[in-house]
Amino acid sequence: MQLFFAASVPGEAEQPAPELVEVEVGSTALLKCSLFQSQGNLSHVDWFSVHKEKRVLIFRVRQGQGQSEPGEYQHRLSLQDRGATLALTQVTPHDERIFLCQGKRPRSQEHRIQLRVYKAPEEPNIQANALGIPVNSKEPSEVATCVGRNGYPIPQVIWYKNGRPLKEEKNRVHIQSSQTVESSGLYTLQSILKAQLVKEDKDAQFYCELNYRLPSGNHMKESREVTVPVFYPTEKVWLEVEPVGMLKEGDRVEIRCLADGNPPPHFSISKQNPSTREAEEETTVDNGVLVLAPARKEHSGLYECQGLDLDTMISLPSEAQELLVNYVSDVQVSPADPERQEGSSLTLTCEAESSQALEFQWLREETGQVLERGSVLQLHNLKREAGGGYRCMASVPSIPGLNRTQLVNVAVFGPPWMAFKERKLWVKESTVLNLSCEASGHPRPTISWNVNGTASEQDRDPQRILSTLSVLVTPELLKTGVECTASNDLGKNTSVLFLELVNLTTLTPDSSTTAGLSTSTASPHTRANSTSTERKLPESESQGVVIVAVIVCILVLAVLGATLYFLYKKGKLPCGRSGKQEITLPPSRKSEFVVEVKSDKLPEEMGLLQGSSGDKRAPGDQGEKYIDLRH
Repeated sequence: MQLFFAASVPGEAEQPAPELVEVEVGSTALLKCSLFQSQGNLSHVDWFSVHKEKRVLIFRVRQGQGQSEPGEYQHRLSLQDRGATLALTQVTPHDERIFLCQGKRPRSQEHRIQLRVYKAPEEPNIQANALGIPVNSKEPSEVATCVGRNGYPIPQVIWYKNGRPLKEEKNRVHIQSSQTVESSGLYTLQSILKAQLVKEDKDAQFYCELNYRLPSGNHMKESREVTVPVFYPTEKVWLEVEPVGMLKEGDRVEIRCLADGNPPPHFSISKQNPSTREAEEETTVDNGVLVLAPARKEHSGLYECQGLDLDTMISLPSEAQELLVNYVSDVQVSPADPERQEGSSLTLTCEAESSQALEFQWLREETGQVLERGSVLQLHNLKREAGGGYRCMASVPSIPGLNRTQLVNVAVFGPPWMAFKERKLWVKESTVLNLSCEASGHPRPTISWNVNGTASEQDRDPQRILSTLSVLVTPELLKTGVECTASNDLGKNTSVLFLELVNLTTLTPDSSTTAGLSTSTASPHTRANSTSTERKLPESESQGVVIVAVIVCILVLAVLGATLYFLYKKGKLPCGRSGKQEITLPPSRKSEFVVEVKSDKLPEEMGLLQGSSGDKRAPGDQGEKYIDLRH
């Protein structure tokens, strides 16, 4: 609360100016009677409210005791400061009037107080004209409306455009304000901004500001910024293409028509016919948007956009724009179906067309290995392993992802070539077993089985076939085994599958995993047999035997080493250069250090059993081997 002394009011020059007291709505006003200061302790004081020059007694003070009179102030008045101050609580705008205190003893005197009430308005609410304003309007159009609610006294409104205040301007800017008094006595202010806008105002920011006063001083509140749709005719039309940069077949391409008018005109997109040179309209899914998905080389050409202003019915064309969709044509390989004899040579040539410079490379289909960079691949002294797929790739280095490939299968003449010659299977009697047999060759071989069963075939490639036979394991089948025979015009070849019953009591971990399973086929790189050279492949069921034999050897050597070291420390083992010394052992145990190792493994697998001198078993040696530790 602040106290001010106002200047004299015309017509009341004979009376002193009332004391000014300012408070906010809802607070407590302290009305201090100055008669107590000039005359000391007064025993008889009356308080009045003056409204429209009418006095109404509201409070009595007798001998320092106060009493409210019935009426609007009956429950909001109280004495403070030993009766010198009258407190008015819950001040409202209706309380803005003159209050006076009057003393009758020793003589009649009075003191007047002017109560001023203030209330800050709520945050201003602004609403823009959503319908828009045409620039060719002859009179100012409504731009926005600003509302400030529940303020006291009436606040002042100021309009801004792009941060600069707007002032009334004839035929350009007009501000129309009105206010409403609420039942609470507070004011609601409404201000309408009208203006004549131009094309440059399409992005203009408008807002309003409320200026008001409180006992603490002057204050202001701002609304949010708004924009108003501004309508203006089209002057220019142009095309845009997305994505920007080099385009390739398969891309999703959008051709968009754009214009500088608002609202935008009606668009149509046309493409020049390369034969007739005439523009042909394209079908668009949206106004001014042509989608090419996926883009093809046929979409390349000259495009143009037309914009029709529906208000003026004026059609404006864009500048023609060239669209280039880069491509790589289908790759052609010659010869298309090459066939060669073993030992001969073959030259493969790759061709393709493109809108850009091309690079070629040859890859092996099975491995993905790059064999040659260039359009020509030369194969010399062809072997059977050279048969199969070769892929030529034509690519554009400057445009990642733009490439085409073509696969060609090279056939090398020869009789069937089996994936394995012999194989042993651990099986269970009276179970159904799936047996597999794979062969390759050119011409393409056929596979037959020597036993009855359900057979099915699967082509692995044009020269390779896999046959699967489902058969019931019977005692007769265990005796005879199973043979599959592959044949073509140049010969035939056979694979043999030996079946042995699983011994559940002595079944090793490795052998148990193979029981009842179909035979696995070897890859082309591990094929060991043909009509001229055959090799028995490793058999998985023998791995457990090898491991057991190796462990036994290691244990025996460890025991022998410990015995030699013990005899040496006891002095019973002479160590010299005169020759070998016999190890003294009990007669009953001299014959026990004999280790027998049997294996059907290949020479390279028997490397685990090599002696310390590095001797290896001869490749053909698959007999028994003894390690005699007696001498």
